[in-house]
Amino acid sequence: MYPREIEDVIATCTGVSTVAVIGIPDDKWGEAVTALITVRPGEQVDLDEIEKTVRELKGPHQAPKKIQDVPDLPKTPPGKIDKKALRRHYWPDQQRQIHRGRA
Repeated sequence: MYPREIEDVIATCTGVSTVAVIGIPDDKWGEAVTALITVRPGEQVDLDEIEKTVRELKGPHQAPKKIQDVPDLPKTPPGKIDKKALRRHYWPDQQRQIHRGRA
């Protein structure tokens, strides 16, 4: 999975302002593809429609398992989305951001 490919599809969806795709811990899959989006002011998004669009254009294996509408995405000093900061939120107690699933 290449997050950028999924982000490019989601960015074309109505109402989406910014998007970041990351892997978060998942007991079944190890990591679950997760899309974090911000919505343009005054607009609404249909999260199911976003998932359906990705599934149709990129295939079911790249469709996000979870899509979250968040108020803001952290940025680095040059203005890029800070994916390390996003991942830290989901991996708080782990030095390495790797989930091994169930033992």
